Amino acid sequence: MICQTTICQTTLVPKTDTNLRRRQPPASHICYHAIFNSVRYFLTGRQPDVSSILLVESGSRAIVERVGPILRRGYGDGVRIDLVSCYATLPQGFGDGTRIYRVSDYRGREGRRKLYRELIGNRYSAMGIVCSGEPLMTKWKWAIGYQVPAKIFVVNENGDYFWLDCAHGKQVRRFVLLRAGLAGAGAVRTLARAVAFPFTLFYLLLYASAVHARRALRRG
Repeated sequence: MICQTTICQTTLVPKTDTNLRRRQPPASHICYHAIFNSVRYFLTGRQPDVSSILLVESGSRAIVERVGPILRRGYGDGVRIDLVSCYATLPQGFGDGTRIYRVSDYRGREGRRKLYRELIGNRYSAMGIVCSGEPLMTKWKWAIGYQVPAKIFVVNENGDYFWLDCAHGKQVRRFVLLRAGLAGAGAVRTLARAVAFPFTLFYLLLYASAVHARRALRRG
């Protein structure tokens, strides 16, 4: 009895650029994961185990100096708090162990990408963004909040803060309305301006048309 052995030859497919492109996930898949990581913890009120905090100092220095001791009382003196800031020096109450990322050191597109990579690599548990209504680091704070996968809390001008998630929806809505001038003492004034704007614009257009018509008649 003769046993016949069949030898199978395996053809290795070279790793060409075309094959590599086929193995990459679709762009929609990558975009979905980027959005998911940027809004981590948003859909839940669960609090993370905070071991490190990133503060985006997009407001007056006194705000961070006020909120720093509050965070240490809540999470312990051993919690590491780093800063993204446009100031040259550290605020009061922050020692040499605090790492400060100065936005002036990360100019241009490549600089911003480098900053995002460094912040993501540090794996911060939570990130506080100062929203005090001041025009300071406005683009930076929203870009960092989108890029860094950490649970976000908003710090107002009084040094108070709340978590940015669905569980605190009422606070988030009240804060947005207050910043838009639709809550508090300025709400009536803002609504009155919004209602009066079309009539004011119509009056100005009518007045300008009358002036030009009068000049045309005098020239004629």
